Amino acid sequence: MNMVFRWFGEGNDSVTLSQIRQIPGVKGLVWALHDIPAGDIWPLERIQECRRIADKYHLHLKVVESVNIHESIKLGSPDRDVYIANYIQTIKNLSTIGVKVICYNFMPVFDWIRTDLFGTLPDKSTALFYEKAKVENMDPIELVNRIATNPEYTMPGWEPERLEALKELFEAYLTVTTEDLMANLQYFLERVIPVCEEYDVKMAIHPDDPPWEMFGLPRIVTTKERLLEITSLVDSHYNGITLCSGALGVRKDNNIVEMIYELKDRIHFAHIRNVKLFNNGDFIETSHYTADGSLPIDKIVKAYHEIGYRGYVRPDHGRHIWDEVCRPGYGLYDRALGVMYLSGLWDAYQLSERVGETDVTNKHKLKG
Repeated sequence: MNMVFRWFGEGNDSVTLSQIRQIPGVKGLVWALHDIPAGDIWPLERIQECRRIADKYHLHLKVVESVNIHESIKLGSPDRDVYIANYIQTIKNLSTIGVKVICYNFMPVFDWIRTDLFGTLPDKSTALFYEKAKVENMDPIELVNRIATNPEYTMPGWEPERLEALKELFEAYLTVTTEDLMANLQYFLERVIPVCEEYDVKMAIHPDDPPWEMFGLPRIVTTKERLLEITSLVDSHYNGITLCSGALGVRKDNNIVEMIYELKDRIHFAHIRNVKLFNNGDFIETSHYTADGSLPIDKIVKAYHEIGYRGYVRPDHGRHIWDEVCRPGYGLYDRALGVMYLSGLWDAYQLSERVGETDVTNKHKLKG
């Protein structure tokens, strides 16, 4: 298990590289050039500058999240080949500094959706909160105003330039079905995966968050069956997934442990976080601690251990605790606690395995 930590760049994050370097077990950054509009090529010199900054703190940059997919690709528009060509050049540029995994999503118009960036938990900490009834009765523009206009930091997936043509985008998707969206994803993958194989960069699609249709927009990265279908669109190890426990886990019919065992060969990146589910369809993010939420984080980590997972893992969204002022969901304190909890579970399973092997050896000696 290779522990990494998401960072939004100098001047765009309350967390410093010096602080990240001090979290035990964290070896790399999950990064991106967030100011580059979707569809543009990431300049080689910018990529290399990020490498120089990370090198000062002995942190690798092997995981990128995200190289955003232009809406023309998702829509299957006539100009999509231009944006796919740009994406391919970005893959090549990223390979020059040793990037091994690109986490991306294929959600139309919106990225992740919450109704409150600072929902209150019983211990008075705050976290990202989703209120089902409010979403069902909310105008999408109101949602944009809630999330995209956060005064401190631009929110990943809600960059203002992506939302300027919101009305036009909604109209464009009126005739797009889930089958159309899946076909457009296949078209994209068929062109980029051969390049990924050549340059040794894996694609890891992130689940829709939350994993169901929103505002009449189709969503396809929602269940185990859909993930299996996506990995079969192009039968290559380089066509993989980012298994996000928090995104998929808000559907009660999604068994995350089962997914890990069944999709183990295609999980290139793991996001691990807990959520508390309510009977009315609401959910709130919690600490990573198993007992605080509705997901079996202990069993999830055990499943990764049992499949011999050697891919990249990051603690996903954290609470806002100890009066920290930070990007919603991305403070230092709770995510650092998450690293230690996940690492502690992993170490315990490692120790248990070694003890078990010793017991077997001793039994054989006694019999001999």
